[in-house]
Amino acid sequence: MNEYILIVDDESRMRKLIKDFLVAKGYNILEAEDGEQALQIFEEKADKINLILLDVMMPKLDGWSVLRQIRQNSKVPIIMLTARGEEQDELFGFELGVDEYISKPFSPKILVARVEAILKRTQGNNEKRKNYDGIEIDKEGRTVTVDGKAIELSLREYELLVYLIENENIALSRDKILMNVWNFDYYGDSRTIDSHIKKIRHKLGKKGKYIKTMRGVGYKFEVK
Repeated sequence: MNEYILIVDDESRMRKLIKDFLVAKGYNILEAEDGEQALQIFEEKADKINLILLDVMMPKLDGWSVLRQIRQNSKVPIIMLTARGEEQDELFGFELGVDEYISKPFSPKILVARVEAILKRTQGNNEKRKNYDGIEIDKEGRTVTVDGKAIELSLREYELLVYLIENENIALSRDKILMNVWNFDYYGDSRTIDSHIKKIRHKLGKKGKYIKTMRGVGYKFEVK
């Protein structure tokens, strides 16, 4: 296993706890004790890092600031770790491009499972490109084009679009979408989905109309 994970947390005990569980699974670990150090390490080894576990409350530079800077140039999967459990914080994190959000205290085994799930999804697979009336999904390259023009999607936006498309013509409830795209039992607000759908529709342009809102249910991808 050659995946590298950057753990960013100002608590050394927390870093060691997470590191021990991930090393046992064969992952290579990099560590940073504050936001500034995290950005420095990421700048030096961005091509190696496959995922970042990022604490929110840290000295020098907090997790939100680190997230904003990394998202300017990278789509690397980021899981936010925070002691806060406020719904608004979670929505804020997803707006900034967080791929997963875990509140402390958490089970290290669950954290590892989520890390594995995200890495598995981001590795891509060998399925051929699929075209849906001009929306082309390349799973191997994890890219989306609309009428030949590439569009920029965050990891979560991409996974949500792919999930909708792979379930074409099926009405999907918000709960089902949360369970399958966000993984496990996500306890946040379903408005998170609405926010992501709005962004995806905007990026798809005229093709955004293929994502239908099913009143009282959720969403459906339908090409007519």
